[in-house]
Amino acid sequence: MIEVAGSFLDGNSTQSTRMKLAIVGKGGVGKTTLTAALAKWVAALGRPVVAVDADPDGNLPSALGIAPDATPEPIARMRSLILERTGAKDAGAGLMFKLNPRVDDLPERFSVDAQGVRLLVLGTVETGGSGCMCPEGAVLKSLLQHLLLRIPDDVILDMEAGLGHMGRASAGGVDAMVVVVEPGMRSVQTATRTQKLAGDIGIKRTFVVTNKVSRQDQRDVLCRALGERVIVGELPYCDGLVRADLEGRPVDLTDQVFGEAVNRIGEALRKQLADSEIATG
Repeated sequence: MIEVAGSFLDGNSTQSTRMKLAIVGKGGVGKTTLTAALAKWVAALGRPVVAVDADPDGNLPSALGIAPDATPEPIARMRSLILERTGAKDAGAGLMFKLNPRVDDLPERFSVDAQGVRLLVLGTVETGGSGCMCPEGAVLKSLLQHLLLRIPDDVILDMEAGLGHMGRASAGGVDAMVVVVEPGMRSVQTATRTQKLAGDIGIKRTFVVTNKVSRQDQRDVLCRALGERVIVGELPYCDGLVRADLEGRPVDLTDQVFGEAVNRIGEALRKQLADSEIATG
C-alpha cells in the first residue's frame, strides 16, 4: 500500500494498465502542472514512468523539482548527436539523412531522475504528420515512437500549447490525449478541435481535466459546453497551488486537497484505459 496525500493506493490495483498520455491544451491552462502531478502519482505507485517535456517553452523540470543546473539539455539541440545518428551533413543543398535513426539508448543516457520520475527534454518537435522533415525531426519522431510503442514504462508527454503538434502528429501512438480546460469558451473550443484532430491521426480516446474552476456556476457552464466529452477529474483551485506556480516550486502531492484530486484523476484514467482494453478484446 502506498500513501499519497493521506489516502492509500493499492499498488496492484492498476498494475496491468499502462498509461501513454499526451497532456494538451491552450497556453496557461495547467498542462505542465497536470503532467508533473500524474508522473509523480505513477512513481508513487512504484511504476517506472518517463515524463517528457515536448513543449519548446516548457517548465516541466521546475514542476518536478529539478534545479536549472541539473536540467538535461534538449535532444533537439544536440547537433553532434543528431548528425551522428542520422548520417546527415551539417550543411548543404539536397541534405540526405536516415529517417529511422537509432534512439533506444537516448532515454537512459539523457534523462534525469526526479524522485522516481525520469525526465527527458525533447525541445522543439519539427516533424511528423504534415510538418517539415529535418535531421532533428527524424531523431525526435523516432524517439517519441520508441517511448510510446517500444518500452513498457508509463509515459506522460507535456505537449506544446495549442494545436500545432496535432498537424505534425507529434503524439501519434499515445493511448489517449488529456485536454486541460479552464473556464472560458476558447479553452472549450481547443478541446473540441483537439478531439477531432486526435481522431484524424488515429488517437481514439480523448479525456478532459478541468482546472482553475473557482465557482459552481463555472463548473456548470463547462460541463454543458463540453457535452458528452469524458471529464476524468478537476484540479482544485487553491491559493497555495497558484503561489507555488508563480514561485516556480514543484507540484506537491502531499497537499491533501491537491493530492487527492490527482489520485482521483489518475484512477479515473486507469479505469477508462482498462475498460477500453477490455472492450477491444
